[in-house]
Amino acid sequence: MLRTGIPWQQLPTSAFGVSGSTCWRRLARWQEQGVWQRLHEVLLAELRAVGALDLAYAVVDASHLRALKGGTTSGRARSIAAGPAANTI
Repeated sequence: MLRTGIPWQQLPTSAFGVSGSTCWRRLARWQEQGVWQRLHEVLLAELRAVGALDLAYAVVDASHLRALKGGTTSGRARSIAAGPAANTI
């Protein structure tokens, strides 16, 4: 969903056998129940057990989503203007 940007309702029912709304509800429920966390932990444990986990080649991925309804600000934004490093003054 994040990659394509289509609404859940536009997921092709034929591809998943259920509506996009049902997919969203199941995904949310599995997240709340910790299914994804447990799956991740089991997968890592199994890879470690067979010596197939090589963290020398790890990838970290993230997504950034805009808060469409705004949000609370945690404080004043820090400046990113160029200036001397704090320890050189």
